[in-house]
Amino acid sequence: MRMAMRRGFVVGLGFIIQILFYVFIMIFFADHFPVINVVYRILGLLIVLSIIKNSRSLDVSLPWIMVILIEPILGTLLYLSLGNMLFTSRTLRRLRQSTQNAQKYYLQDPKTKEEVEDLGFSQMRYLYDHNHFPVYKNNQVTYYPLGDEGFPAIVEELKKAEKFIFIEYFIINHGEVWDTILEILKKKVKAGVEVRLMYDDIGCISMLDKHFPKEMEALGIKCVVFNHLNPLAGVIMNNRDHRKILVIDGKVAFTGGMNLADEYINVHSPYGHWKDNAIRIKGSAVWSFTLFFLTSWNAFRAEDGDFTKFKVDPVTYEEEGYIIPYCDAPLDDEDVGADVYMNILNQAKDYVYIMTPYLIIDEEMIRSLVLAAKRGVDVRLIVPGIPDKKIVYTVTQSYFKILIDNHIKIYTYTPGFVHAKVFVSDDHIATVGTINMDYRSLVHHFECGLFMRDTKEVMKVKKDCLDTLSKSHLVTEKEAQDGLFKDLLEAVLRLIAPML
Repeated sequence: MRMAMRRGFVVGLGFIIQILFYVFIMIFFADHFPVINVVYRILGLLIVLSIIKNSRSLDVSLPWIMVILIEPILGTLLYLSLGNMLFTSRTLRRLRQSTQNAQKYYLQDPKTKEEVEDLGFSQMRYLYDHNHFPVYKNNQVTYYPLGDEGFPAIVEELKKAEKFIFIEYFIINHGEVWDTILEILKKKVKAGVEVRLMYDDIGCISMLDKHFPKEMEALGIKCVVFNHLNPLAGVIMNNRDHRKILVIDGKVAFTGGMNLADEYINVHSPYGHWKDNAIRIKGSAVWSFTLFFLTSWNAFRAEDGDFTKFKVDPVTYEEEGYIIPYCDAPLDDEDVGADVYMNILNQAKDYVYIMTPYLIIDEEMIRSLVLAAKRGVDVRLIVPGIPDKKIVYTVTQSYFKILIDNHIKIYTYTPGFVHAKVFVSDDHIATVGTINMDYRSLVHHFECGLFMRDTKEVMKVKKDCLDTLSKSHLVTEKEAQDGLFKDLLEAVLRLIAPML
């Protein structure tokens, strides 16, 4: 643990030193060779034009444009380190190739598609027609309103594994949760079960040291570090693998908000009670989660020529409703997570309840929230009462006034920190997954979720929201009013929000 924290410190310090060194060198040459200063400004202008040309959102691009125009040298360096697509050309090529190769495995049952079309479920049509994510029926879905409840279910299913276990998480940390899972994995490897583990390097930078992958391989656990961090290349905060996926034997899958660390099940509580969730899927829809995992895995460790070797004959469950597992990635112009959320808001008739740990959104999302409320939809957002990142929470609070002024109710979770990512609407629709309402999740990261229509768990998600609301504080108009200093601070933070 100490080595991991040291690694995080060294990488952060290295990034700062690197930026300062580059700035010093560039300023030195600019002072001694005036033509170089002109070159810097031309380069900055070209980067600005490139940002404008390729940007999908002015809210995201404007802060970078301002920084680069005001200070071309520092702005350009920061943008190249933090703001753009941050993969090597080789990694980017392999990710896109793996994604393209996986498309042929997403097969839609024609009968199920016909049923959905006859029922007029346009949100589901968006996901399977435009993004090629199949819609499934007759699957068993179980929603766990707390990580404390989801973790025992994960342990129980892991113990049943016979063929393979795929694990993909943003954060893994030593402690009761990981130690419990690791002991099971060791036994399963000895029993001949194939175990693959993939985690995000930035997510685990202060938790797992550089020797962790070798330690896992020595135990017989195949291990991949997603988008491995090179200290010489800077701190890459964008394009992280924020997904939470567990697949067991192709029969069971888990996703949701919880990572594999103790705070997610309240073993220790650094920010009060940790309100998270998990969701279990059994049946044919597990195949989509298997494909999500294999697509990323084979981009970094190509070893599966044929994904169908991991496909099993699914069990059919007598369950009502339809589900679509979906994922999002910063490899194209399609912001699937944001579109799913806005479609729910745009189609809602009665209510939309939302849980999110962060609220850093663009004008398009604000407009969807406001228009829903203006149509008479009861829109309620639940955010943390105790934040994990104070600066980010100040940005979250900066949205309170405009939303409350437009009849959107905002609640802060009094017991602690909300980490669940949930939308539920009109007793018919819900989505549970990994996607926060912030720029990183909605634009920059690899994410996933489960969209549900008319399953019994939709009402369980609603009950969870109502239970959470009962423990939360309704923010008043007066509380949303800030003093001059905080108004100015929030204005500045809102301006740089896409960089946070």
